[in-house]
Amino acid sequence: MGYNEGVERQRAKRKRVARMKRFIITTIAVFMLVTLCVMTFLVFEVVSLQRQVDVLSAKASVSTDVAESVEMVDDTYLDTVYQVDDTENLLEEGEIPLVYLTFDDGPSDNTDRILDILDDYNVKATFFVVGKDIETYGDQYRRIVDEGHSIGMHSFSHKYSEIYGSSDAFVSDYQKIHQLIFDTTGVDSKLYRFPGGSSNSLCNTSMSVFVDYLNSQNVKYYDWNVDVGDATPAAFSSAEIVDNVMRNVVKYKTSVILMHDASNKDATVEALPELIEALQQNGAMILPITDDTTVIHHTCVVQ
Repeated sequence: MGYNEGVERQRAKRKRVARMKRFIITTIAVFMLVTLCVMTFLVFEVVSLQRQVDVLSAKASVSTDVAESVEMVDDTYLDTVYQVDDTENLLEEGEIPLVYLTFDDGPSDNTDRILDILDDYNVKATFFVVGKDIETYGDQYRRIVDEGHSIGMHSFSHKYSEIYGSSDAFVSDYQKIHQLIFDTTGVDSKLYRFPGGSSNSLCNTSMSVFVDYLNSQNVKYYDWNVDVGDATPAAFSSAEIVDNVMRNVVKYKTSVILMHDASNKDATVEALPELIEALQQNGAMILPITDDTTVIHHTCVVQ
């Protein structure tokens, strides 16, 4: 009887040990499995986050490149709250409205298209140009002048941070674009348009400092009182561009119309024939800016 009890105790002990071993092994296995799952999840999350970071970095890089590129050739930033004192410029009954088509940011391939249209209608305009490679765009600079249009300065770099960084920076940029126009066309240009207009809010220096410098060079700057809307991110159709102009031109004795001839302004090019015809049908006289043109200035010049 004692022997059997001892055997039973041994068996029970072995069973307990076996159960403990199974428990320990199961616990370790579950722990390892959970740990593996957690590690797999964390690795997946890290990879996913890295991909998101890479995508965001790429987008930021592209956005920066695009912004810098656009800033050089296109007025994508304009102060939409500009004001012009038109008290003395309201059209009276019987008066002929004087209209000045002005194109900023060229030359580009679209400049030739615009010049062809202007030639078809025997209309002269004003081109406020920026600094471009002469070997590529020299013919466009010369064609503007040779075909009887006015050529003005719109800065050399069209980079606000550079142009408006200081008085010296503005003078340096001015001299570059003035010399480029003179060397390429023989014209001593006395017309200037500030990138963003004289009411832009991107300057570290008061605009009056730059205006004083232009005055010292006997240069007149021109803003605008009619905007076709092609400088904004919104994509206007040709019909909308014409409507934007015609709603305002009927108000003024002198209308200086802001347009752009950069390479991405196809809608402006497409709208131009219809716009010219609408202006002529309304009895407007379309002219290039000259010394006799009424100066249109935004009112908030000094900041």
